[in-house]
Amino acid sequence: MMDGRLQVFAGNSHPQLANDIMKSLEAPLGRAVIGEWKNGETRVKLDENVRGSDVFVIQSICNPVDHHLMELLLIIDALRRASADRITAVIPYYGYAKQEKKTSGREPISAKLVANLIVTAGAHRVLTLDLHAPAIEGFFDIPVDHLRATPLLAKRFKQMTDAQDIVAVSPDAGGVARADDFRTRIGAPLAIISKRHPEADETEVLEMVGDVDGKTAVIVDDMISTGGTLVEAARLLKARGASDVITAATHGIFAGDALDLIEQSPISKVFITDSIPLPNGWQSKPIELVSIAPLLAEAIMRIHKDLSVSALFY
Repeated sequence: MMDGRLQVFAGNSHPQLANDIMKSLEAPLGRAVIGEWKNGETRVKLDENVRGSDVFVIQSICNPVDHHLMELLLIIDALRRASADRITAVIPYYGYAKQEKKTSGREPISAKLVANLIVTAGAHRVLTLDLHAPAIEGFFDIPVDHLRATPLLAKRFKQMTDAQDIVAVSPDAGGVARADDFRTRIGAPLAIISKRHPEADETEVLEMVGDVDGKTAVIVDDMISTGGTLVEAARLLKARGASDVITAATHGIFAGDALDLIEQSPISKVFITDSIPLPNGWQSKPIELVSIAPLLAEAIMRIHKDLSVSALFY
């Protein structure tokens, strides 16, 4: 167990989630000034003594992505210079994760660059949730605790629906492990959709393996961005005879008109976590919010006490 006292600070990316985490921890959020100078540069000033403390910084790297990333880096740097004993970056949503490899020549590997920046700023470890590519863990030369939302989503799904003849669906080959975990927890078979990306943020559905005829299909994914992949998958499932289509995903980006696109699609319900703030108007859509605050709070306390984090998913 860390000798230093536990302190938690948060950037401006998701104040509600930070407050919910602190309610679960039954502790106050660390006082700090996090804003902008008149010239547009990010300003950070800690109003707490952190010398020798075990400090956690809560910040999703979500829209505006670059601004929230810079906030995170400056908070970490301020903590390091103020002699915090250990600094853990709690990143519910890791931005730039879709750029974890080069898909063509002369492109950056942005997810690796962001990892380098976080380590260089002074973070000693990272706590994150459902990375778009699990290989991103290896981009860090510091410990990474990679949490999964699948158990929470599966539990809420079982509580909120009485659907029969369910089949879990992976919308691509890369998400098979996630969908397989979900189907194991709800006791359902698995189907897999094959797709390709002809252009950035464009998806072409190719084929599907598995039987969904007369069944409730649950598309299990890590994020919903433009909604294009999701809607195309839902249409294919309906064409193959699915009686209903539901979605369970971790990160609700809902870029552009994604919410309207999903509402007009065959998808009857979306289970999503609060890893990032949802856009205005989501309450009127067929969305069921699943809070990750208790999970993150438990993980923070386990890290502070040097207990197993993996035990959360047995």
